[in-house]
Amino acid sequence: MVVNMIGVPLFLGSDRKGVELGPNDLRAHDIEKIIEKYNHTVYDLGNIYVKNVNESQKFAFHKKMKYVNEIVDVANNLAQAVYCSLKGGAFPFVVGGDHSLGLGSVAGAGKYFHELGVVWVDAHGDINTHETTLTGNVHGMPLSAAMGFGFDKLVDLYYEGPKVKMENVFIIGARDLDVDELKFIEKTNLNVWTTDYIKKNGVENTLLEVIQKLKERNLRSLHLSFDIDVLDKALVPGTGTPVDKGLTVEESKAILKCIIGTNLVKSMDIVELNSTLDVDGLTLKTTLDLIDYCFSILK
Repeated sequence: MVVNMIGVPLFLGSDRKGVELGPNDLRAHDIEKIIEKYNHTVYDLGNIYVKNVNESQKFAFHKKMKYVNEIVDVANNLAQAVYCSLKGGAFPFVVGGDHSLGLGSVAGAGKYFHELGVVWVDAHGDINTHETTLTGNVHGMPLSAAMGFGFDKLVDLYYEGPKVKMENVFIIGARDLDVDELKFIEKTNLNVWTTDYIKKNGVENTLLEVIQKLKERNLRSLHLSFDIDVLDKALVPGTGTPVDKGLTVEESKAILKCIIGTNLVKSMDIVELNSTLDVDGLTLKTTLDLIDYCFSILK
């Protein structure tokens, strides 16, 4: 498989510095060689440009969303990079950076595939909007915008309208959901399997349900977006919004094996590594291990 690795050194969506170092931290620890050992050909396309903006200007464009103009610029450029990679027959592997970049990845994949499924593995729903956000951080909004909800400049990113149908979205591992996000899930019947649900019913039984939903939708292409904070915070201290009572490494690998094993995953993100918050390199090692595992399965 030909892999186009795309770095996105973005912290503006989380408003917590350090996460922008993720792409280069992983490069420094031989991420390319890790992928190549499974007979993949890797082209490192470098980093998407992120404008340097003064902190005092974070609400310059919108009073309830931080750095939204700059994030839109990054996401547009990323969307084009993902789209061009897919059009060239490659697998876009996007390395973050914070999860606001997910809107760009989904937009690029959505333009290419039209009928796209999105598997969002994350401790958070990322389905807030400018009207419901408690923090103003755009990394809590990319999935709602991809589905067509929220601020028009996010919804219409790269091309006008939704990038993925709501019924083609599958959230796995959520456990830190805001009140308005819970209301949205209940109102729309969004496909969500929380960490509590996984722990209660078992990861294998949960994944059988996920696969059944995928089959019902008759999807042929998936974008997989993996936020490392889906793991328990004891396992990933080096992330900006760690949450306890999370998944184990083994449970996370079971999810990855199941989703990637469908042979439907055509693009992928891994996000929210912040080595400046890490303890003894634990999060970095875990992230590299998960990347290794993914590319051992991808074909």
